[in-house]
Amino acid sequence: MPLFDQHLHSRHSCDSQADPAENVRQAIERGLAGLTFTEHFDVHPDDWATCVYDDTAYSNTISSLRDSFGHRIFIGKGIEVCFQPERMDFILDFLDRHEFDLIVLSIHYFDGKPLHRQRSWDGLDAQAGTELYLRGALEAASWCERTTKTQGRRFDVLGHLDLAKRYTRRFFDTYDMNPHRGLIDEILQTCLAAELTPEINTSSLRQGLRETMPGPPTIQRYAQLGGTAMSVGSDAHRSQDVGAGFDEAAGLLRSAGLSSVVFKQRVRTLVEVDFVQGR
Repeated sequence: MPLFDQHLHSRHSCDSQADPAENVRQAIERGLAGLTFTEHFDVHPDDWATCVYDDTAYSNTISSLRDSFGHRIFIGKGIEVCFQPERMDFILDFLDRHEFDLIVLSIHYFDGKPLHRQRSWDGLDAQAGTELYLRGALEAASWCERTTKTQGRRFDVLGHLDLAKRYTRRFFDTYDMNPHRGLIDEILQTCLAAELTPEINTSSLRQGLRETMPGPPTIQRYAQLGGTAMSVGSDAHRSQDVGAGFDEAAGLLRSAGLSSVVFKQRVRTLVEVDFVQGR
């Protein structure tokens, strides 16, 4: 069974101009079994004014795509939520009032500051900033664990667990997750307890890094801790990047003895990995 790309964006996200239909055509050309759009839902006060998320328009696009391409490929409607601890009641209320195949929880801030802005790193070196970021990821996973115990699973996938390395590579020309193995173990163990599936995000392969997010050691460690499967996403913001790097992701899953996870209507299904891209 070929892989599903379960993290990608289109013009329904503030930072993408991709045509949704072109995303689907690219997924078909790459030989994917499905793709799930995960448009950004960013509620931080600094982001909310520019968040273009419109559920009615987005849902209409998904319905139209399914009419045109649904006989050839699965097309899912997902959402990528930026973890904001002070706004979780607002976020959960929104999610409860809308329907999704998949809900991704991502951390884009550390110590209250946006990860992608260089000034947020003032006074920090690469390792200190990475630790702050990973502690934020642990906070998010721990929030999910507590909530899962009382309300059931509210989020399905933890996006790009070690995203900080994209920016230490950009701002410091270095990335090294080895000093943080203990903290990463805590995150992985908490994900297992929270029923939160980590993602293999391939976008870093297009952005100057030589490994996915997370990299091979973390993927192997997740399996050692009892993980059975991971989600896979390209994090494409351009149509040509849909499904990019999936041969490598499939190899990482196979090497660790893991399956991939597919979400449809929030139902989690394991799929054995057997994938060679269409081109």
